[in-house]
Amino acid sequence: MPGYKGHLTGGFFFAVMGLIGSVMLGWLALNPLIALGLIGFCLLGAMFPDVDTDSKGQNLFYVVFAAVDLGLIFQKQYIWAAWLGFFAMLPAIGSHRGWTHTWWAMLLVPVPILAVPAVTMSVEFAKDFVPFYVAFATGYFSHLLLDGEFA
Repeated sequence: MPGYKGHLTGGFFFAVMGLIGSVMLGWLALNPLIALGLIGFCLLGAMFPDVDTDSKGQNLFYVVFAAVDLGLIFQKQYIWAAWLGFFAMLPAIGSHRGWTHTWWAMLLVPVPILAVPAVTMSVEFAKDFVPFYVAFATGYFSHLLLDGEFA
């Protein structure tokens, strides 16, 4: 089982191959800023399954969760802050290689990438975030594949 460097490398490989394929098939216009964002989301997805154990991924995600939660509190968005806090605790429920290492978590965990824009803006606006959902799920898939979950 690869460590975080192996998962980052795998996630980067999948991100680049996905970008090349999407551009060649005409699904995505080449935009360097969007491409970097998609690679970033893919790398985050590649790290997420290990948030259920003491890891670099756990450290990264909890720093991000804490910063976003603090921002929501400062903006007096207490309900959103409470929901984020609740969902941030979920990986601690269960054992390592538990629910975070399942195919259904790969599809469910990135749903907020689509749901938050749909709820706060509009469903039409959320369509712009589909590539970011796919990038995160692709990174997640790379992690599960490297861990032998599909063997």
